[in-house]
Amino acid sequence: MAKDPSSNTLANERTDLAEDRTDWAEDRTIMANERTFAGWMRTGLAAVGIGLGFNALFGKLEPLWVPKGIATLFMIIGIFIFWVAQRNGCAVQNRLNSHHATPVKPINLQIISGLMGSGAIALIVAIWMMDFSI
Repeated sequence: MAKDPSSNTLANERTDLAEDRTDWAEDRTIMANERTFAGWMRTGLAAVGIGLGFNALFGKLEPLWVPKGIATLFMIIGIFIFWVAQRNGCAVQNRLNSHHATPVKPINLQIISGLMGSGAIALIVAIWMMDFSI
């Protein structure tokens, strides 16, 4: 019995479509990872902002270390969120292959998180050094 040549063509087309769908899904996942990273960064910035705001609103409370300690706690939480965001974002980027999308390089995720964390550390130092200014 002779094989129908059109059945091979149809099978190849189905395989190509399935591969395209997989490629598109992987690209969508890469873009979703970038949006998730941005969401984590916003959450970290919110934690740092809450700490800064708390210190600004309640900075005159006695003893002085209480508002500074609470502000520092929120900023440390923000720094932790920045670190987790880059760790998870880089892990996903390294697992996936992009096809049509151009992903953010993992080093850029690390640089952004590092700068945000450094800024939060600078704020912590500034809060604790305010009373020691000359």
